[in-house]
Amino acid sequence: MSDAKATPSPRLGPEVPSGIEVPELVTGDMVDVADERPGEYPFTRGIFPNGYRGRLWTIRQYSGFGSAEETNARYKFLLDQGQTGLSVALDLPTQCGYDPTDPMARPEIGKVGVSLSNLAEMELLFDGIDPGGISTSFTINGTAPIIYAMYVAAADNKGVDRESLTGTIQNDILKEYVARGTWIFPVRPSMRLIADTILYANRETPRFNPISIAGAHFRDAGVSAVEEMGFTLADGLAYVDELLARGGDVTHFARRLSFFFYVHMDLFEEVAKFRAGRRLWAKLLQERYGVTDPKALMFRFGVVCGGSSLIASQPYNNIVRVGIENLAAVLGGAQSIFTCAYDEAFQIPTETSAEIAVRTQQIVAYESGAARTVDPLGGSHYVEWLTDEMETGMRQVIDEIEGYGGAVKAIEEGYLQSRTAQAARRRKEKIDDGETVVVGQNHFRRDDGSNDFGEVFRLDPEVSARVLEKYRSILDSRDNAAAQTALAALDGAAEKDRENLLPYLVDCCHAYATVGEMVAVLKARWGEFQEPVKF
Repeated sequence: MSDAKATPSPRLGPEVPSGIEVPELVTGDMVDVADERPGEYPFTRGIFPNGYRGRLWTIRQYSGFGSAEETNARYKFLLDQGQTGLSVALDLPTQCGYDPTDPMARPEIGKVGVSLSNLAEMELLFDGIDPGGISTSFTINGTAPIIYAMYVAAADNKGVDRESLTGTIQNDILKEYVARGTWIFPVRPSMRLIADTILYANRETPRFNPISIAGAHFRDAGVSAVEEMGFTLADGLAYVDELLARGGDVTHFARRLSFFFYVHMDLFEEVAKFRAGRRLWAKLLQERYGVTDPKALMFRFGVVCGGSSLIASQPYNNIVRVGIENLAAVLGGAQSIFTCAYDEAFQIPTETSAEIAVRTQQIVAYESGAARTVDPLGGSHYVEWLTDEMETGMRQVIDEIEGYGGAVKAIEEGYLQSRTAQAARRRKEKIDDGETVVVGQNHFRRDDGSNDFGEVFRLDPEVSARVLEKYRSILDSRDNAAAQTALAALDGAAEKDRENLLPYLVDCCHAYATVGEMVAVLKARWGEFQEPVKF
C-alpha cells in the first residue's frame, strides 16, 4: 500500500472576480485619496457621520414558509433571539399573482415563502406583532404594489398610524425580467405601477421605502460585482426618469429610494463595490438631475449574506462564508443585513440554523470591533485603489446600457437578458474548470460520498389544505358585492394612464379581494410580458 500524498493546492489568481487585475502591492502613489468625511458628499465613506455608533444596522432574517400562522410563530422566535427587523419571504403563487386555488399554484403553496392571498392572511401574519413598532421588509416584485397595499390595510385595521410604518418593499420589476422571472405585466405598465407605489407611499407612509432597487438577483444570476452595481444603478436611473415623467420631485422621492445587494466572497471587492456604488449614485443624481440635497443623494442599501455563494456540499462551511460576507457588509456600510442560514442551499432553514444566522450578525456587531469606527478600511491603499477601479467599471456598464437606449429598452429587446446569460456561462465555466475555487465543491472535497446536512426541515404536508380552507372561508364570509365594486373601480382607474392605482388597491384589500382577483383585472387591461428571444 503506497503512502498518502498531499494534494497540490490551487494557485491564487491575480484578478478579483470582476476581472480587475490586482497588483502584487498597491502603494500610496497609485491612489489619490481625497480628505472625505462620512456623511458628506460624495459619501464614499458612508452616509452617516458616526456610522454604526449612532445606530446599528437592522438585523434581519429572511423568513417565511407554509401558512401565515407558521411564519408568525417563526417571526416571534427570531424576535426573541434579538432580531431587530422582519424580512418576509412570499411563496411563488403570491409572487406571481396566483390564488391558492389556481392549478398553477397548488404544488407551490408555502414552499419558498408564506402564502398571502388576501388581507386576512396578512392580519394573521402580524398577529401579536405591532407593524408600527418594527421595520418590515417584503421581498416581492410582480405583486409588490398589492402586498404593500395589503400591509397598509392591515395597519389601518389595527389602528396603526400609517406614518409610523417603516421598512421596505422590494418592488423592483426591471431586474425580474432579467434575473428572476417573477414578472407578470409588460414593462411599461409595470413601471407605472412602481411609480404609483412610490408617489403614494411618499405621501401616505413617508418613513417606508417603497422600492429597493435590487442588484442582488443580477449577481445570483451570474454577473460580476461591477456589473451587478452597474445594472442596478442603470435601473435606478430608469425609475428616476419614470417618476420625473409622472411629475415627481426628485429631491423628495430620492430620499426614499433604497438598494439591495448580495454579498459574495471576495471581501475587499465587496467593500469596494459598496463604497464605489455609494459615491457613483450621488454623482449621477447630481450630474444628471441637479440634486444637491444631501439626504436625497444618500445611497441607502440592505444586503443578503449568502445566496448563490452557498453550496449544498459540506454545508457547515457556509457558516464561515456567511460570517465573512457579514463582515464585508459591515465594512462596506450597509444599513440592513440579513444573513442566510447554512442550510439554505438546499432547504428552508430550521430554527437552529436560523438562530446561528442571527447570532453571526450579533457576533460581528458586538465582538469583532468592525462597527466601532466609520469606514475602518478607508485610506487603505488597496481598498481605495479598488474602489476607484470599480467605479470606473461601473460607469462603463451604465454608459453601455444608456448607449443602447436605457434599461427599459435593453430589457424589452432582451439585451440585458442575453448579457446576463453570457456572464453566467463564463462564471460556471470557471467553476467547472477549477479556476474559481469553491472549497468543498471543486477543490478540497471529500470523495467518500459522506455529507452531514444536519437537521432536516420538513414542511407540514397539510399546509396546502389549511391554506385552501382559509381561502374559501374568506370568499364565503366577505361582502362579495363590496369586493366586486372595489375591483370594478380598480379596472376603471387602470384605464386612465395618469390615475394612481394605489388607493384603489388599498380599497380592494379592505374589501378582502384576493391577489389573484386584482392581478386578473390588471392582466385584462395590460396583458402579460412576453419574453424576447435574443441570440
